[in-house]
Amino acid sequence: MIRILLADDQDLVRLGLRTLVESEDDMEVAGEAPDGLAAIEVARRERPDIVLMDIRMPGIDGIEATRRIVADPALESTRVVVLTTFELDEYVFDALRYGASGFLIKDTKPAELLHAIRLVAGGEALLSPSVTRRVVREFATRPSRVPKPHPQLDTLTEREKEIVGLVGEGLSNDEIAERLVVSPATARTHVSRAMIKLSARDRAQLVVFAYQSGLVDL
Repeated sequence: MIRILLADDQDLVRLGLRTLVESEDDMEVAGEAPDGLAAIEVARRERPDIVLMDIRMPGIDGIEATRRIVADPALESTRVVVLTTFELDEYVFDALRYGASGFLIKDTKPAELLHAIRLVAGGEALLSPSVTRRVVREFATRPSRVPKPHPQLDTLTEREKEIVGLVGEGLSNDEIAERLVVSPATARTHVSRAMIKLSARDRAQLVVFAYQSGLVDL
């Protein structure tokens, strides 16, 4: 059973999400929160598998709430998926940088939302090339953002750096394998080793490291 915390300041949005989640046999609502502080409190109490986190909420917003949840050792297995109204939301990059496992646009179709929840619960990240690449590229390359290579970048082999760059482009393991003419298992092994060396929480964080370290051609 996938346990989900719904964090959104709009009652109607939470009701819609609750109705959708409770229609599935393998999901249940672990709690609701109308703001970031409440989301943190409920997450610590209920320890959900997934937090669907709105960005713009009163008091502590979804970005800060995400940072605190991800930083809490007791919530190591909890994954945060950020909900945003606009594809190019200026806060999405910060959400990924602070450890969110991805993000969804609020007008995502119900079936796609449910599929996304299952993906993240299974350890994957929401890294759709059609959306994530645009957002990360937009905000990782702003003049105000100075490139900051990961301190452990030099521990990667050249092949691992290449593969991290491809992860940054939004490619799956199978797509990486096809691009480099290697087996999917080999691609998966390289990705796993890179994540360990860079202490990446998941593939979403690996994407951020790739852009910050200049491993993706923009």
